[in-house]
Amino acid sequence: MPDKAAKPDAAPQTETPNVLPRPDFHFEGQIGRTYLDSDPARFPQPVTAPKGAPNILLILIDDCGFGEFGTFGGGIPSPTMDKLAAEGLRYNRFHTTALCSPTRAALITGRNHHS
Repeated sequence: MPDKAAKPDAAPQTETPNVLPRPDFHFEGQIGRTYLDSDPARFPQPVTAPKGAPNILLILIDDCGFGEFGTFGGGIPSPTMDKLAAEGLRYNRFHTTALCSPTRAALITGRNHHS
């Protein structure tokens, strides 16, 4: 008698609305001994944002306070943040929790733990 539990498709496939989908990836490229022997047209193409997508910069920092960066007078050199601040972008809207696990869970699941 065959065992139904051993079949990978025995469980029904359901979509969870709060989990980001992972795109199916099937490598169809051909890799030769050299680049010229390869078929680059079939290699995976870089992921690009759709037209009109928002430009978002996400900075995730652990164990760091607001005034620790050089941008805000602190002792930690932050040349990239200094350049952004000189162009008018200030990193001054923080969402914090007492633990890092809520933020990690929010990034993994896509759910906001502040709402």
